[in-house]
Amino acid sequence: MSQPNPALRVTLDAGPAVHQSAGLARYAERLAAQLLANHTDDVELTLFYNAHSAHTLPLSLHNAPTRTVRQNQLTWRLSSLASQLLRLPIYDRAVSSPSRQSPNVPILYHATEHLLPYLHCPTVLTVHDLIFERIPEHHTLRNQLFLRLAMPRFVKAADAIIAVSWQTKRDLIQLYNAPADKIHVIYEGIDARFQPAAPAEVARVKALHSPQRPYLLMVGTLEPRKNHASAIRALARLKQQGVSHQLLIVGGLGWMFEPVHELLDELHMNDDVHFAGYVPNEDLAALYSGADAVLLPSLYEGFGFTVLEAMACGAPVICSNVSSLPEVAGKAALMTPPEDEEALAAAIQRILTEPGLADSLRQKGAARAALFRWERCAQETVAVYQAVAGG
Repeated sequence: MSQPNPALRVTLDAGPAVHQSAGLARYAERLAAQLLANHTDDVELTLFYNAHSAHTLPLSLHNAPTRTVRQNQLTWRLSSLASQLLRLPIYDRAVSSPSRQSPNVPILYHATEHLLPYLHCPTVLTVHDLIFERIPEHHTLRNQLFLRLAMPRFVKAADAIIAVSWQTKRDLIQLYNAPADKIHVIYEGIDARFQPAAPAEVARVKALHSPQRPYLLMVGTLEPRKNHASAIRALARLKQQGVSHQLLIVGGLGWMFEPVHELLDELHMNDDVHFAGYVPNEDLAALYSGADAVLLPSLYEGFGFTVLEAMACGAPVICSNVSSLPEVAGKAALMTPPEDEEALAAAIQRILTEPGLADSLRQKGAARAALFRWERCAQETVAVYQAVAGG
Protein backbone atom coordinates (compact mmCIF):
# COMPACT_ATOMS: atom_id res chain seq x y z
CA MET A 1 0.00 0.00 0.00
CA SER A 2 1.50 3.33 -1.07
CA GLN A 3 2.22 5.95 1.55
CA PRO A 4 0.69 9.44 1.17
CA ASN A 5 3.11 12.08 -0.03
CA PRO A 6 4.58 14.02 2.92
CA ALA A 7 3.72 17.66 3.28
CA LEU A 8 6.05 20.02 1.48
CA ARG A 9 8.02 22.27 3.81
CA VAL A 10 7.43 25.89 2.83
CA THR A 11 8.85 29.02 4.42
CA LEU A 12 6.70 32.02 3.53
CA ASP A 13 7.83 35.62 3.96
CA ALA A 14 5.19 37.11 6.26
CA GLY A 15 7.03 40.42 6.53
CA PRO A 16 4.34 42.45 4.76
CA ALA A 17 1.72 41.18 7.23
CA VAL A 18 3.95 42.30 10.10
CA HIS A 19 5.11 45.70 8.91
CA GLN A 20 2.53 46.96 6.38
CA SER A 21 -1.20 47.62 6.19
CA ALA A 22 -2.08 47.78 2.49
CA GLY A 23 -2.40 45.22 -0.31
CA LEU A 24 0.89 43.37 0.21
CA ALA A 25 0.06 42.88 3.88
CA ARG A 26 -3.35 41.48 3.04
CA TYR A 27 -1.88 39.09 0.49
CA ALA A 28 0.72 37.67 2.88
CA GLU A 29 -1.69 37.37 5.80
CA ARG A 30 -4.65 35.88 3.92
CA LEU A 31 -2.53 33.42 1.94
CA ALA A 32 -0.72 32.23 5.08
CA ALA A 33 -4.00 31.93 7.00
CA GLN A 34 -5.55 29.83 4.23
CA LEU A 35 -2.52 27.54 4.02
CA LEU A 36 -2.56 27.02 7.78
CA ALA A 37 -6.30 26.40 7.91
CA ASN A 38 -6.91 24.26 4.84
CA HIS A 39 -3.68 22.85 3.42
CA THR A 40 -1.75 21.23 6.26
CA ASP A 41 -1.79 17.89 4.42
CA ASP A 42 0.03 19.50 1.50
CA VAL A 43 2.15 22.18 3.14
CA GLU A 44 4.09 22.32 6.39
CA LEU A 45 4.27 26.10 6.75
CA THR A 46 6.83 28.21 8.58
CA LEU A 47 6.54 32.00 8.59
CA PHE A 48 9.64 34.17 8.18
CA TYR A 49 10.00 37.89 8.80
CA ASN A 50 12.49 40.59 9.66
CA ALA A 51 11.84 41.44 13.31
CA HIS A 52 13.36 44.91 13.10
CA SER A 53 10.69 46.64 15.17
CA ALA A 54 8.15 45.95 17.86
CA HIS A 55 5.61 44.84 15.25
CA THR A 56 4.31 41.29 15.51
CA LEU A 57 2.33 38.86 13.42
CA PRO A 58 -1.42 39.48 13.17
CA LEU A 59 -3.57 37.42 15.51
CA SER A 60 -4.64 35.09 12.69
CA LEU A 61 -1.04 33.85 12.38
CA HIS A 62 0.07 33.79 16.02
CA ASN A 63 0.06 29.99 16.28
CA ALA A 64 2.27 29.41 13.25
CA PRO A 65 5.92 28.38 13.62
CA THR A 66 8.20 31.30 12.79
CA ARG A 67 11.77 32.14 11.85
CA THR A 68 13.14 35.68 12.05
CA VAL A 69 16.14 37.84 11.37
CA ARG A 70 16.65 41.18 13.10
CA GLN A 71 18.00 43.83 10.77
CA ASN A 72 16.97 47.36 9.93
CA GLN A 73 14.87 47.44 6.79
CA LEU A 74 17.55 49.01 4.60
CA THR A 75 20.08 46.34 5.60
CA TRP A 76 17.57 43.58 4.85
CA ARG A 77 16.83 44.98 1.41
CA LEU A 78 20.45 45.61 0.46
CA SER A 79 21.75 42.33 1.82
CA SER A 80 19.03 40.40 -0.05
CA LEU A 81 20.20 42.05 -3.26
CA ALA A 82 23.88 41.57 -2.40
CA SER A 83 23.32 37.87 -1.78
CA GLN A 84 21.92 37.54 -5.32
CA LEU A 85 24.70 39.58 -6.89
CA LEU A 86 27.42 37.60 -5.11
CA ARG A 87 25.52 34.28 -5.09
CA LEU A 88 26.04 33.92 -1.36
CA PRO A 89 23.42 31.87 0.52
CA ILE A 90 23.73 33.96 3.68
CA TYR A 91 20.04 33.48 4.52
CA ASP A 92 19.88 29.70 4.11
CA ARG A 93 19.97 29.04 7.84
CA ALA A 94 17.57 31.90 8.62
CA VAL A 95 14.76 30.56 6.44
CA SER A 96 15.26 26.86 7.17
CA SER A 97 13.76 25.03 10.12
CA PRO A 98 13.80 21.40 11.26
CA SER A 99 10.76 19.55 9.99
CA ARG A 100 8.29 18.18 12.49
CA GLN A 101 7.00 15.47 10.15
CA SER A 102 9.02 15.23 6.95
CA PRO A 103 12.78 15.73 7.44
CA ASN A 104 13.62 14.44 3.97
CA VAL A 105 11.31 16.73 2.05
CA PRO A 106 13.15 19.83 0.77
CA ILE A 107 12.16 23.28 1.93
CA LEU A 108 10.75 25.86 -0.49
CA TYR A 109 10.89 29.62 0.08
CA HIS A 110 8.04 31.93 -1.03
CA ALA A 111 8.89 35.63 -1.28
CA THR A 112 5.58 37.49 -0.99
CA GLU A 113 7.00 40.95 -1.60
CA HIS A 114 9.71 42.15 -3.94
CA LEU A 115 12.68 40.80 -1.94
CA LEU A 116 14.29 37.46 -2.74
CA PRO A 117 17.63 36.55 -1.16
CA TYR A 118 19.89 33.99 -2.78
CA LEU A 119 19.06 30.54 -1.37
CA HIS A 120 20.00 26.95 -2.13
CA CYS A 121 16.38 25.80 -1.94
CA PRO A 122 13.71 26.23 -4.64
CA THR A 123 12.05 29.66 -4.60
CA VAL A 124 8.74 31.21 -5.61
CA LEU A 125 8.42 34.98 -6.02
CA THR A 126 5.12 36.87 -6.04
CA VAL A 127 5.26 39.98 -8.23
CA HIS A 128 2.43 42.38 -7.49
CA ASP A 129 3.30 45.04 -10.06
CA LEU A 130 6.10 46.77 -11.94
CA ILE A 131 4.69 50.24 -11.41
CA PHE A 132 8.14 51.66 -10.71
CA GLU A 133 8.99 50.78 -14.33
CA ARG A 134 5.76 51.97 -15.91
CA ILE A 135 5.40 55.29 -14.04
CA PRO A 136 8.78 55.86 -12.34
CA GLU A 137 8.09 59.52 -11.64
CA HIS A 138 5.65 58.43 -8.94
CA HIS A 139 8.29 56.56 -6.95
CA THR A 140 11.03 58.02 -4.81
CA LEU A 141 14.43 58.07 -6.50
CA ARG A 142 15.94 55.70 -3.93
CA ASN A 143 13.15 53.17 -4.45
CA GLN A 144 13.48 53.43 -8.23
CA LEU A 145 17.22 52.79 -8.10
CA PHE A 146 16.90 49.80 -5.81
CA LEU A 147 14.03 48.13 -7.66
CA ARG A 148 15.51 48.67 -11.11
CA LEU A 149 18.71 46.98 -10.01
CA ALA A 150 17.09 44.29 -7.87
CA MET A 151 13.86 43.18 -9.55
CA PRO A 152 15.33 41.82 -12.80
CA ARG A 153 17.70 39.70 -10.71
CA PHE A 154 14.98 38.49 -8.36
CA VAL A 155 12.75 37.58 -11.31
CA LYS A 156 15.55 35.69 -13.04
CA ALA A 157 16.57 33.88 -9.83
CA ALA A 158 13.10 32.61 -8.86
CA ASP A 159 12.18 29.10 -9.91
CA ALA A 160 8.58 30.21 -10.40
CA ILE A 161 6.78 33.54 -10.36
CA ILE A 162 3.25 34.23 -9.21
CA ALA A 163 1.76 37.29 -10.92
CA VAL A 164 -1.40 38.70 -9.35
CA SER A 165 -2.85 39.70 -12.73
CA TRP A 166 -2.38 39.09 -16.43
CA GLN A 167 -1.25 42.71 -16.67
CA THR A 168 1.64 41.97 -14.32
CA LYS A 169 2.52 38.85 -16.34
CA ARG A 170 2.59 40.92 -19.54
CA ASP A 171 4.82 43.48 -17.85
CA LEU A 172 7.25 40.78 -16.69
CA ILE A 173 7.52 39.39 -20.20
CA GLN A 174 7.81 42.76 -21.95
CA LEU A 175 10.16 44.48 -19.50
CA TYR A 176 12.33 41.59 -18.27
CA ASN A 177 11.91 38.98 -21.00
CA ALA A 178 10.76 36.53 -18.32
CA PRO A 179 9.74 33.12 -19.73
CA ALA A 180 5.96 32.94 -19.98
CA ASP A 181 5.82 29.36 -18.72
CA LYS A 182 7.60 30.40 -15.52
CA ILE A 183 4.83 32.90 -14.63
CA HIS A 184 1.58 31.71 -13.03
CA VAL A 185 -1.31 34.19 -12.82
CA ILE A 186 -3.12 33.73 -9.51
CA TYR A 187 -5.72 36.31 -8.56
CA GLU A 188 -5.98 37.53 -5.00
CA GLY A 189 -9.21 37.31 -3.04
CA ILE A 190 -11.85 39.17 -1.07
CA ASP A 191 -12.19 38.86 2.68
CA ALA A 192 -15.53 37.66 4.05
CA ARG A 193 -15.89 40.88 6.03
CA PHE A 194 -16.56 42.79 2.82
CA GLN A 195 -20.33 42.57 2.43
CA PRO A 196 -23.18 45.09 2.52
CA ALA A 197 -23.43 46.66 5.97
CA ALA A 198 -26.68 47.25 7.85
CA PRO A 199 -28.05 50.83 7.72
CA ALA A 200 -27.38 51.35 11.44
CA GLU A 201 -23.74 50.35 10.99
CA VAL A 202 -23.40 52.65 7.98
CA ALA A 203 -24.78 55.54 10.03
CA ARG A 204 -22.43 54.80 12.93
CA VAL A 205 -19.33 54.69 10.76
CA LYS A 206 -20.30 57.75 8.73
CA ALA A 207 -20.62 59.71 11.98
CA LEU A 208 -17.10 58.67 12.93
CA HIS A 209 -15.35 59.40 9.67
CA SER A 210 -17.32 61.92 7.68
CA PRO A 211 -19.69 64.92 7.98
CA GLN A 212 -23.32 64.03 7.33
CA ARG A 213 -23.39 64.53 3.58
CA PRO A 214 -23.76 62.11 0.69
CA TYR A 215 -20.29 61.07 -0.38
CA LEU A 216 -18.12 59.54 -3.06
CA LEU A 217 -15.34 57.35 -1.72
CA MET A 218 -11.69 56.70 -2.55
CA VAL A 219 -9.69 54.08 -0.62
CA GLY A 220 -5.93 53.63 -0.87
CA THR A 221 -2.56 54.96 0.17
CA LEU A 222 -2.17 58.68 -0.49
CA GLU A 223 0.31 58.71 -3.37
CA PRO A 224 0.30 60.18 -6.91
CA ARG A 225 -0.46 56.87 -8.63
CA LYS A 226 -3.92 56.74 -7.07
CA ASN A 227 -4.73 59.94 -8.99
CA HIS A 228 -6.74 61.77 -6.36
CA ALA A 229 -6.23 64.93 -8.42
CA SER A 230 -8.53 63.72 -11.21
CA ALA A 231 -11.25 62.82 -8.70
CA ILE A 232 -11.01 66.26 -7.11
CA ARG A 233 -11.20 68.02 -10.47
CA ALA A 234 -14.18 65.87 -11.44
CA LEU A 235 -15.94 66.80 -8.20
CA ALA A 236 -15.22 70.47 -8.87
CA ARG A 237 -17.02 70.13 -12.22
CA LEU A 238 -19.97 68.44 -10.53
CA LYS A 239 -20.11 71.12 -7.85
CA GLN A 240 -20.62 73.71 -10.59
CA GLN A 241 -23.59 71.61 -11.75
CA GLY A 242 -25.15 71.66 -8.30
CA VAL A 243 -23.96 68.29 -6.98
CA SER A 244 -23.51 68.55 -3.20
CA HIS A 245 -21.59 65.33 -2.61
CA GLN A 246 -18.39 65.22 -0.64
CA LEU A 247 -15.31 63.22 -1.61
CA LEU A 248 -14.24 61.05 1.31
CA ILE A 249 -10.62 59.87 1.03
CA VAL A 250 -9.50 56.94 3.16
CA GLY A 251 -5.88 55.84 3.42
CA GLY A 252 -2.58 56.38 5.14
CA LEU A 253 -0.14 59.01 3.93
CA GLY A 254 2.31 57.66 1.38
CA TRP A 255 4.56 60.05 -0.50
CA MET A 256 4.63 62.99 -2.92
CA PHE A 257 1.12 64.11 -1.94
CA GLU A 258 1.68 67.83 -1.37
CA PRO A 259 0.41 68.84 -4.87
CA VAL A 260 -3.04 67.46 -4.01
CA HIS A 261 -3.38 69.81 -1.05
CA GLU A 262 -2.24 72.68 -3.27
CA LEU A 263 -4.92 71.72 -5.80
CA LEU A 264 -7.59 71.82 -3.09
CA ASP A 265 -6.57 75.36 -2.20
CA GLU A 266 -6.51 76.38 -5.86
CA LEU A 267 -10.02 75.01 -6.52
CA HIS A 268 -11.44 76.13 -3.14
CA MET A 269 -12.45 72.54 -2.46
CA ASN A 270 -11.21 72.03 1.09
CA ASP A 271 -14.76 71.89 2.46
CA ASP A 272 -15.77 69.33 -0.17
CA VAL A 273 -12.95 66.83 0.37
CA HIS A 274 -12.47 65.06 3.69
CA PHE A 275 -9.37 63.02 4.56
CA ALA A 276 -10.29 60.29 7.02
CA GLY A 277 -6.75 58.89 7.24
CA TYR A 278 -6.28 55.25 8.14
CA VAL A 279 -9.63 53.61 8.91
CA PRO A 280 -9.85 50.36 10.93
CA ASN A 281 -10.63 47.31 8.84
CA GLU A 282 -13.87 46.74 10.72
CA ASP A 283 -15.20 50.11 9.49
CA LEU A 284 -14.32 49.79 5.80
CA ALA A 285 -17.32 47.70 4.75
CA ALA A 286 -19.74 50.26 6.13
CA LEU A 287 -17.94 53.12 4.38
CA TYR A 288 -18.11 51.24 1.09
CA SER A 289 -21.77 50.39 1.67
CA GLY A 290 -22.69 54.01 2.38
CA ALA A 291 -20.96 55.50 -0.67
CA ASP A 292 -23.01 56.59 -3.67
CA ALA A 293 -20.01 55.61 -5.80
CA VAL A 294 -16.48 54.34 -5.20
CA LEU A 295 -13.80 55.89 -7.41
CA LEU A 296 -10.48 54.40 -8.47
CA PRO A 297 -9.11 56.66 -11.24
CA SER A 298 -5.69 55.09 -10.67
CA LEU A 299 -2.90 55.54 -13.19
CA TYR A 300 -1.78 51.96 -12.69
CA GLU A 301 -2.73 48.97 -10.54
CA GLY A 302 -1.17 45.55 -10.26
CA PHE A 303 -4.49 44.14 -9.06
CA GLY A 304 -7.08 46.54 -7.61
CA PHE A 305 -8.44 45.40 -4.24
CA THR A 306 -10.59 48.52 -3.91
CA VAL A 307 -12.70 47.60 -6.93
CA LEU A 308 -13.65 44.18 -5.59
CA GLU A 309 -14.09 45.30 -1.98
CA ALA A 310 -16.51 48.01 -3.08
CA MET A 311 -18.44 45.60 -5.30
CA ALA A 312 -18.70 43.04 -2.51
CA CYS A 313 -20.17 45.73 -0.25
CA GLY A 314 -22.79 46.78 -2.79
CA ALA A 315 -21.25 50.05 -4.00
CA PRO A 316 -21.26 51.17 -7.65
CA VAL A 317 -17.68 51.46 -8.96
CA ILE A 318 -16.01 53.79 -11.43
CA CYS A 319 -12.41 52.87 -12.24
CA SER A 320 -9.72 53.52 -14.82
CA ASN A 321 -9.68 51.61 -18.07
CA VAL A 322 -5.94 50.84 -17.86
CA SER A 323 -3.55 48.24 -16.40
CA SER A 324 -5.17 45.37 -14.48
CA LEU A 325 -8.43 47.16 -13.68
CA PRO A 326 -10.45 46.04 -16.74
CA GLU A 327 -9.61 42.37 -16.11
CA VAL A 328 -10.54 42.66 -12.42
CA ALA A 329 -13.71 44.74 -12.85
CA GLY A 330 -15.01 42.92 -15.92
CA LYS A 331 -18.30 44.46 -17.03
CA ALA A 332 -19.38 45.33 -13.50
CA ALA A 333 -17.97 48.88 -13.34
CA LEU A 334 -18.00 52.08 -15.35
CA MET A 335 -14.54 52.83 -16.76
CA THR A 336 -12.92 56.06 -17.86
CA PRO A 337 -9.43 57.14 -18.95
CA PRO A 338 -7.50 57.89 -15.76
CA GLU A 339 -6.67 61.52 -16.47
CA ASP A 340 -9.95 62.51 -18.14
CA GLU A 341 -11.75 64.28 -15.30
CA GLU A 342 -14.57 65.31 -17.66
CA ALA A 343 -15.33 61.65 -18.42
CA LEU A 344 -15.05 60.80 -14.72
CA ALA A 345 -17.48 63.57 -13.80
CA ALA A 346 -19.92 62.36 -16.47
CA ALA A 347 -19.73 58.79 -15.14
CA ILE A 348 -20.41 59.97 -11.59
CA GLN A 349 -23.35 62.04 -12.82
CA ARG A 350 -24.76 58.99 -14.60
CA ILE A 351 -24.69 56.93 -11.39
CA LEU A 352 -26.32 59.74 -9.40
CA THR A 353 -29.10 60.47 -11.91
CA GLU A 354 -29.64 57.62 -14.40
CA PRO A 355 -32.55 55.42 -13.27
CA GLY A 356 -31.55 51.87 -12.49
CA LEU A 357 -27.84 52.26 -13.26
CA ALA A 358 -26.60 52.18 -9.67
CA ASP A 359 -28.71 49.12 -8.85
CA SER A 360 -27.52 47.35 -11.99
CA LEU A 361 -23.89 47.99 -11.09
CA ARG A 362 -24.50 46.74 -7.55
CA GLN A 363 -25.92 43.46 -8.83
CA LYS A 364 -23.17 42.93 -11.40
CA GLY A 365 -20.53 43.92 -8.86
CA ALA A 366 -21.68 41.42 -6.25
CA ALA A 367 -21.53 38.61 -8.80
CA ARG A 368 -18.10 39.71 -10.01
CA ALA A 369 -16.59 39.98 -6.54
CA ALA A 370 -17.83 36.50 -5.66
CA LEU A 371 -15.40 35.05 -8.23
CA PHE A 372 -12.34 36.22 -6.29
CA ARG A 373 -11.70 34.06 -3.21
CA TRP A 374 -8.66 33.49 -1.04
CA GLU A 375 -9.50 29.78 -0.93
CA ARG A 376 -8.85 29.53 -4.66
CA CYS A 377 -5.74 31.68 -4.39
CA ALA A 378 -4.27 29.32 -1.77
CA GLN A 379 -5.23 26.18 -3.73
CA GLU A 380 -3.59 27.46 -6.91
CA THR A 381 -0.52 28.57 -4.96
CA VAL A 382 -0.10 25.08 -3.49
CA ALA A 383 -0.15 23.71 -7.04
CA VAL A 384 2.74 26.04 -7.92
CA TYR A 385 4.69 24.88 -4.85
CA GLN A 386 4.20 21.25 -5.83
CA ALA A 387 5.24 21.86 -9.44
CA VAL A 388 8.42 23.67 -8.34
CA ALA A 389 9.34 21.04 -5.74
CA GLY A 390 8.59 18.23 -8.16
CA GLY A 391 10.72 19.83 -10.85
